[in-house]
Amino acid sequence: MPNNVGALLAGSVRVKELSILLVTVAAGIYFSLTTSVGFNTVDNYHTIAQYVAPWAIVAAGEVMLLICGEIDLSAGFVFTLSPFVLILFYDAGAPLLLALVGSLVVCAFIGTANGLIRTLFGLPAFITTLGMAFLLQGISLVISGGSPVAAPTGEGLATWIGQAPWSEFGWALLIVAVMQVVLSTTRFGVYTQATGGNPVGAAESGIRTGTVKVVNFALTSTLAGFAGVLQGTRVGSYDPTNGGFNTMFFAVAAAVIGGTALLGGSGTVVGAFLGALLLGIVYDGFNLTGVNASAFPVVLGIAILVAMLINVYLTVLRKRMSAL
Repeated sequence: MPNNVGALLAGSVRVKELSILLVTVAAGIYFSLTTSVGFNTVDNYHTIAQYVAPWAIVAAGEVMLLICGEIDLSAGFVFTLSPFVLILFYDAGAPLLLALVGSLVVCAFIGTANGLIRTLFGLPAFITTLGMAFLLQGISLVISGGSPVAAPTGEGLATWIGQAPWSEFGWALLIVAVMQVVLSTTRFGVYTQATGGNPVGAAESGIRTGTVKVVNFALTSTLAGFAGVLQGTRVGSYDPTNGGFNTMFFAVAAAVIGGTALLGGSGTVVGAFLGALLLGIVYDGFNLTGVNASAFPVVLGIAILVAMLINVYLTVLRKRMSAL
C-alpha cells in the first residue's frame, strides 16, 4: 500500500495533469455526497458542460499565449463581438456557413493586430489587449444597439454550432484535443514553448519568436470568437453583455489552475480543460448546495493562489527528480 501511494505521488509530480485531475474528481465526489438535489444526473452534467465549454475553448488559446509569455485580455470581448459580426454577414445575404467563416476571419484579424502591435512596437501585451478590449466592447454595443439579437437557430448548420444540446461541449473536447496535439507533437508547439521558456535562446536558434506570438494571438482570438458564436447560438440570442472580462478571467484562471505558468515556458491544454471542469463543478455545486454566488470569487481567488504555489513546488520537485 505505501508503495502504491508513493507511485501515485511520483506520478502526480511527473504528469502535470494528474494533480488537477485528482482535485477535480475529489470535488465531484464531495458535491455528489453533500448536495440535497441530484448532482449526478444527466441534466446537471449538461449544466456543468454549459459552464465549462466556453471557458475551455477560450482557455485553449490563452494557454498557447501564456506559454509563449503573453496574455490576451481582449479575448472575452472578441467572444462578445463575433456573433454580431456573423449577424452582419448573415443579414447581408451570406449563407450561415460563410457568415461564420467571415466572423472568424475578422476575429483572426483582431488577434493579428494585437500580435503585431505587441511585437513590432514593443507595447506590453497587457496594455495592448486591454485597449483592444475596450475598443471591441464599444464596437459590440454600437453594432447591437445595446440589445440582444436573435441567433439564426432555424438554420441546419445551427444544430452543429451550439443549438444541439451537447454540441458546444463536443466542440470544446475536439478543440482541446487538437490544440494539445499541436502543442505536444508539432514543431509550432515546440517553438511556442521555446519562445516562452528561453526567448533569447529561441531567437538565436533561428525561431521567429515574433511570428510565433502573432500566430498565437490570432489563434486565441479565433477560438474566442468561435466560442462566442457557440454560446449565443445555444442560448438562442446574441447578447452584447455576454463574455467580456468575466469570460476571459475564467479562461485564464482555468489555464493557471491547470498548471500553465504565467511567466511562460510550460503548460498543457488538457490541464486547462481540467481547470475549467473544476471551476464548473464548484460553481454548479455552490448553486445546488445553496451557497451564495458572491462566495464563488473567494473560492476562485484561493484556487488560483493555491494552484500557483503548487505549480511552483511541483516544478522544483520535477527538476530535482530529473537530476537524480
